[in-house]
Amino acid sequence: MKKVERINTIMRYINNRSYFTISEIMREFNVSRSTAIRDIREIEAMGMPLEAEVGRDGGYSVMSNSVLPSINFTDNEVKALFIAFMASRNQQLPYLKSRQSLAEKLLGLIPENQQETLVLLNQILLFEGTNPNNPDLLDLSDLPHPMLEKLIQLILLDSHLLITIKEGEIIKSYPIYLLHLYREKSLWQIEGFDLKEDKRRIFSVDHLTNVKPYPTKKRVNKKKVLEKLSKQEKVINLVIELGPKAIAQFKKYHPFGFSISYTNPYQATAILKAFINVNMPDELTDITNWLLFLGDDIKFKEVPEEVLECLQERLRFYYQ
Repeated sequence: MKKVERINTIMRYINNRSYFTISEIMREFNVSRSTAIRDIREIEAMGMPLEAEVGRDGGYSVMSNSVLPSINFTDNEVKALFIAFMASRNQQLPYLKSRQSLAEKLLGLIPENQQETLVLLNQILLFEGTNPNNPDLLDLSDLPHPMLEKLIQLILLDSHLLITIKEGEIIKSYPIYLLHLYREKSLWQIEGFDLKEDKRRIFSVDHLTNVKPYPTKKRVNKKKVLEKLSKQEKVINLVIELGPKAIAQFKKYHPFGFSISYTNPYQATAILKAFINVNMPDELTDITNWLLFLGDDIKFKEVPEEVLECLQERLRFYYQ
């Protein structure tokens, strides 16, 4: 019996009893003591309301009136869940092993006729990063940075972090208040407020070598951080109007932090206001590429000379 099927069967067994012991689970399902204990812990983690009783003959009792109801998925709900899992393949998302085991558990909960539908979907639907010759194949690139899960665990407990970054041969540590953890252009980024220099910083998770809670006596909250950042707001130097085609392109991809304001009730036109740091070559290149990606359905109202020069140079190169 596969693990998923065994756990589902044990859950049904428990549901029909008010009390059971590990020995009973061992005998009933022909498993070792360590496997029985591991399965019970996993069932508890799934939300089954069990209460351990201490003692030589101690076991587990199911809390009265607290047994979880069975979950039934509609056909459309099953398709939605499965397609979401398919779309997340090879996206360097954290908790890869947990996502795989969750998919197995979901498959174990649904009837065979629904499983057949999912097999057919898996053969037909292809997403970015999917190998068309073997849709089930997970590329090695699907493995996220090893520090990513540790980082997520820490920020759920505290936003005050001490992160260590290695760029080339230089290693530096920064005490930050974490604002966002986001993924852009297939890279995970940390947006944080530098607690020593009182300014916003962006760090690549790929350069992260260590992260730990920052033991500071002077705590700050997000409201105070945002107040300080608001006083450092950069002057807008890029203003563009977007037509319907450009809006569609914007929805496909836009740099982190960029937003548009619609200028008519039908959301057919919009305006974008942003700051471009023209002294950062990488940022200048990225914004040039993105403006070309938006297409010709844009009108410049305000644009830095450096951006215009990059655009003109790129267009001259295209039409040579």
